[in-house]
Amino acid sequence: MEQLPALIKGTIGRNLVVLRTVVSTNTFAMELGGTGAPHGTVVIAESQTKGKGRLGRTWASLSGTNIYMSLILRPGITSGNATFLTMAASIACARALREGTALPITIKWPNDLMIGNKKVGGILTEIKSAGERIIFAVIGIGINANADGDAFPPELRDTATSLKIEASREQQKDVLVAGILNEMACWYDALMGDERKVMLDEWRRLSSTLGKTVRVTTGAEVLTGTAEDIDEHGMLLLKVRTGEIRTIHTGDLTILQQNGK
Repeated sequence: MEQLPALIKGTIGRNLVVLRTVVSTNTFAMELGGTGAPHGTVVIAESQTKGKGRLGRTWASLSGTNIYMSLILRPGITSGNATFLTMAASIACARALREGTALPITIKWPNDLMIGNKKVGGILTEIKSAGERIIFAVIGIGINANADGDAFPPELRDTATSLKIEASREQQKDVLVAGILNEMACWYDALMGDERKVMLDEWRRLSSTLGKTVRVTTGAEVLTGTAEDIDEHGMLLLKVRTGEIRTIHTGDLTILQQNGK
């Protein structure tokens, strides 16, 4: 990561904290944010011993091969708008990885980065708030950059992939990280400039979810239907078999084959 500072063009990533090993970059960044770390601070680690995934899951962290980083942002928005931070990050990652690898990276609602039907990365946003106001947010980004197929745990080999596997070549992690941070600075500015329609349209363009038959698990409820669109807040609009449109705020989504299997 020695070249990284010279490649950063925007305001996000000018303050870098580079670690060899950490329990979780998000955990570390939440602690830094609580002690006043400035907006745009980025924590990067070579490996994590207990990476975080959505819904309380653990993110499988392979030492030295992949990208593990967390961004500390101080957006001054309400907690109800935190979804737009995740959206900005997913757009930034998809665009930067497409540019850096020429691979067809897409976004699966709400926060997975995909190549075909395999996951290549994910995003986890955590916030510290006071009432409705966000004091700071931490956006964790994990990208499978240079993992070989046999490095994944057996239970993930059918559903996960890496940029190296798909492109058949080793990736320059510092170039990819810089691309993500530079894109993120632009999309963060778009959010702060209230250009949310532009963000929503770009997310739709990069989505692999819309128009597909999907299954969504939300707590104890399991819904099947067509992913029609996202609303003005980034929530999924799911058309269930009765024809009703359900607004999904959070959930675990699986894209189904047309036969429903």
